[in-house]
Amino acid sequence: MRSKPGDNARLQHIHDAIREIENYVKAITFEHFSDNSMMLFACIKQLEIIGEASNHLSDNIKGQYESVEWRQIIGLRNIFVHEYFGIDKHIVWDVIQNDLPHFRHSIELIIEELNKQI
Repeated sequence: MRSKPGDNARLQHIHDAIREIENYVKAITFEHFSDNSMMLFACIKQLEIIGEASNHLSDNIKGQYESVEWRQIIGLRNIFVHEYFGIDKHIVWDVIQNDLPHFRHSIELIIEELNKQI
């Protein structure tokens, strides 16, 4: 039987997904993003991965880093998965441009702190 990934692996999955999104949208405009359905849905898929990995982090990690808006991240994933027909491109773009850089920084700090404990 396969073992479940631990917090370190899930945090790395989150970080990797954020970096993928950053690479997708590097040097593009909202118009290009909005007109390119493949890019839009690739970003949404990575945001779903972020939400799913966040949902499976231990309560200890989520409690230790309460400043991270885990519930909103997980909630966004749920919207993307269950309300896929009503996704607002402007909201996705706003999350990518304004929220992900701060979230990446938080994830990097958490990973760094956990690595010091090893």
